[in-house]
Amino acid sequence: MTDQYGSKAEFEALLEYLRISRGFDFTDYKRTSLARRINKRMEAVGTGSYGLYLDLLQVDPSEFEQLFNFILINVTSFFRDPEIFEYLQEDIIPNLAAAGDAAAPIRVWSAGCASGEEAYSLVMVLTEALGRQQVLERVKIYATDIDQEALKAARQGTYSAKQVESVPDRLLGAYFEENRGEHTFDKQLRRVVIFGRHDLLQDAPISHVDILTCRNTLMYFNNEAQAKIMSRFYFALNDDGVLVLGKAEMSSGYRRAFVPVDIKRRVFAKGPKKEERDRLLLLAQAGNQEALGQLTNHIRAREVAFEVASLAQVVVDRAGLLVLANARAREMFGLQPEDLSTPFNELEMSWKPAQLQNLVDQAARDKRKISLSGLSWQALGNEMFLDIDIIPLHDNGSRLLGVAVQFLDVSREKALRIELEQSNQELETAIEELHSTNEELETTNEELQSTNEELETTNEELQSTNEELETMNEELQSTNEELSATNDELRSRTHDLNRLNRFLETLMSSIDTSVIVVDTGLRIQLWNRRSFEMWGLRDDEVIGTPFLAADIGLPRDALTPALMACIGGKEGLEQLELAAVNRRGKSIRCRVAITPMSYDGSQPEGAILLIEHVGREADAGGTSPAGHSGQNAPSGG
Repeated sequence: MTDQYGSKAEFEALLEYLRISRGFDFTDYKRTSLARRINKRMEAVGTGSYGLYLDLLQVDPSEFEQLFNFILINVTSFFRDPEIFEYLQEDIIPNLAAAGDAAAPIRVWSAGCASGEEAYSLVMVLTEALGRQQVLERVKIYATDIDQEALKAARQGTYSAKQVESVPDRLLGAYFEENRGEHTFDKQLRRVVIFGRHDLLQDAPISHVDILTCRNTLMYFNNEAQAKIMSRFYFALNDDGVLVLGKAEMSSGYRRAFVPVDIKRRVFAKGPKKEERDRLLLLAQAGNQEALGQLTNHIRAREVAFEVASLAQVVVDRAGLLVLANARAREMFGLQPEDLSTPFNELEMSWKPAQLQNLVDQAARDKRKISLSGLSWQALGNEMFLDIDIIPLHDNGSRLLGVAVQFLDVSREKALRIELEQSNQELETAIEELHSTNEELETTNEELQSTNEELETTNEELQSTNEELETMNEELQSTNEELSATNDELRSRTHDLNRLNRFLETLMSSIDTSVIVVDTGLRIQLWNRRSFEMWGLRDDEVIGTPFLAADIGLPRDALTPALMACIGGKEGLEQLELAAVNRRGKSIRCRVAITPMSYDGSQPEGAILLIEHVGREADAGGTSPAGHSGQNAPSGG
């Protein structure tokens, strides 16, 4: 077996690791089904080979539980195949109860019980057939499985509403207690069932069983394992017990040990015990002594019969001489009349086709027949196959007369046997493939059923999600309406703001004073038209730049202390009259008023500079209009 995940040796190494590390022996499981389940788990965890998955198992022990749950497909339900449980309730159980002592215990074995649905179904049909008190006093149900997780769930006896859908309403109300959407099986009847781990191949079977159910479990094992399990079931059942198999079971192992009670419902009983056979062969001889003539005729008749017999025969006497050889023997071995009375060990036939001399001596010594089968022999130009019998001959007094050697040509039978074996092998292969295909189909059906249940659950979740999405859509519509109202309000406010901005821009443009607004970092935030006219810089050239670095004709040293004091929160207005240079390079005098910019009397967030042109500066060395001596205009800060 070699596939995309690795070789047969790698696959067997993985199974051996599971056996050694966790005690799960999958030797007798069907390799095709086993490989398919393991490959699907490998795909789920994203490992591309058996070696990588073995590494994952070694580093992540929790993966074992996931793997075993994946391999041991626990697909079950209450009253699965209802007609079988009806047949048990109406026919099998009443007859079983009536056949024995009214107080005799009734033992039931549910092999491969999974999560317990089948075991509890048996409790219900037994109770319906016998009554609650009879079940509590007489019945014991042994429910076994190899999967510990499934047994743990079975012992709880609690199932969801989905799991009990197949239970009729009347039985659901009579045998289950509902609590918050979950259904728990009757605690008193629950004690009738004993759950336990059991390996059908390794552990001893439960004995003295009246009803044994093993449905859709054998299909995972190969033919040899199925035959072994069926022999254990034969030992476990009482003589009048019944075996219930699943519809997918097609094992031929039961045909020799069990007889069908109802083949449609897959119910079987133990077959009759085989009687001892007499294996001793009795040899008898009879003779007629009425007259010598009749005796002579009889002797001659025997001689002729010996001579013309199709079976090649020779006789060796006690002295080891060849005394008789019929026509068929002479033809096969090329014997001549003069070979009679010749020591047998001197003839070629004594060592071809076998060492007959030793066997003749042994048969005479041990007084028993010796047989050889299927010996190849070249005679008459063809290969022949011979069965040889070496038979000691005794008279009525048990005195040894000699040894007869018979040669039976079985060439045709050999050819037919070979053809029959080939046909049987082909038939067995076809049957195994059919069984495997049927079992894989059943497994696929169960997987599809499980997938369908998962899809139903997913559909319910999608419906719930759809409802949530509808609710969210309504909430989004409400939010959208609120946003639309907010947008309308913002549009109105934007209109008002634009109008105020135009008003402010018109106002600032109309003021015949240079207005400059700086933030606390002395970066220019506002620059009106009069500032452009005085200093020659556009607002897009100065907005955001440091005021003290702007290329304007105001003295930097005189403004810096006043600006810092204003931004620092000094009360009152700072007014300065300074000599400056306008954009045309002419000296002028300006009156500068610095006002802190704050909101509601809080810490200033900047300063407002109002710069008014008050006159032209006198020539160098002259006197200014304000009485100050002239000075060179600064180069622009």
